[in-house]
Amino acid sequence: MKRYFPFGLILFILALTFIFPSEEFKKGPDPHFNTGDIAWMLMSTALVLIMTPGLAFFYGGMVNKKNVISTMLQSIVCMVIITVMWGIFGFSLAFGDSIGGVIGNPSTFFMMKGMLGNATWKLAPSIPLLLFAMYQLKFAIITPALITGAFAERIRFNSYIIFVVLFTIFIFSPLAHITWHPDGILAKLGVLDFAGGTVVHMSAGWAALASALYLKGRNEANHAPARITYVMIGTGLLWFGWFGFNAGSAFGANHLAVIALATSTTASAAGGLTWIFFDMLRGKKPSAMGTCIGAVVGLVAITPAAGYVTIPHSLAIGIISAVISNLVVEWRTRTQIDDTLDVFPCHGVGGMVGMLLTGVFASQKVNAANTTGDGLFFGQTHLFFVQLIALVGVSVFAFFGSLLLLKITDMISPLRVSAEEEEIGLDISQHGEKL
Repeated sequence: MKRYFPFGLILFILALTFIFPSEEFKKGPDPHFNTGDIAWMLMSTALVLIMTPGLAFFYGGMVNKKNVISTMLQSIVCMVIITVMWGIFGFSLAFGDSIGGVIGNPSTFFMMKGMLGNATWKLAPSIPLLLFAMYQLKFAIITPALITGAFAERIRFNSYIIFVVLFTIFIFSPLAHITWHPDGILAKLGVLDFAGGTVVHMSAGWAALASALYLKGRNEANHAPARITYVMIGTGLLWFGWFGFNAGSAFGANHLAVIALATSTTASAAGGLTWIFFDMLRGKKPSAMGTCIGAVVGLVAITPAAGYVTIPHSLAIGIISAVISNLVVEWRTRTQIDDTLDVFPCHGVGGMVGMLLTGVFASQKVNAANTTGDGLFFGQTHLFFVQLIALVGVSVFAFFGSLLLLKITDMISPLRVSAEEEEIGLDISQHGEKL
């Protein structure tokens, strides 16, 4: 049964394409598309997609040589799994007609129906709805890919696929809906998350911590990175793609996109510089690995704030997040928690720091669409407490929800490889390939 079910599922999807060709055009008033906005969003969609191969290099360079292919494939396979899901029902779950402000109706855009005409998304009226859907797809792809760093070198590939599907349906999609859909619970509360601090990085970070605790530690003591040069290449690709991630979230070629691009690159630079200087302060040598991790932490932390803060405050966010994540990484190494590539200290903690600092530094002068109010720095408290409430609620949901999904996955298909398979390496034991 296990042998025939996956291909049977493909045949079922093939049948759906004949039953639901989705040829209908959604009629409506002339939306007056802006060709400049469309061009920028096409580019941003491509930029965000390249982040997933970048993440593959970033993670692949950090693991043992015998697990490089497996670790990189765990990122790449998300591109094929999530894209198919998104086209069938995933986009509807995240952005379909709201059901209680928690999840979208899966039938709203089932098989991408009604998306060939001049339909638009209410918060991105100058671009086609289909382009908006393809842009948001790239966020859905990279979120579960981020989690892979926590259980690298010890998870069964087949079980990983099951977990990715469940995570996307039951964790990512509800969080995207409540945060980014106008009728979502957090959106109505006034939570600010410009490009995914809550939806992407916090959810992945807490899922990573749950995964590390559930799968427990690796058996092998040698954790030497395979290729630090891969990590550096991955960092470059991530930083490059992040301009689409953050600046693209302005949904147009406009001044807000410029602000988001500028705050993203300055926060990343500040994070990388702070990480190595903080290491030097504690008697360590400035390392390539530390520089790369710090730069990514800066990008993570600025993500929720990118379109709401000034350049000086983006520098502050990069500096503060790098110090805090560095300390959490140091704490994690003294525990029994085997978060292989420190996903929780970097993405989870970085996302949380970014969410709180958005509540500190956000300014309505930067973005008038921020109707919640200015941040704590400007003497107002409402936004900060809104961000804090969202942080606590999302953390509880993502952590315990992920633990439940891990348990369900384990019941369907054992999550962890055998001791012998782990010793051989996942490249050979799971895929029959080697570097």
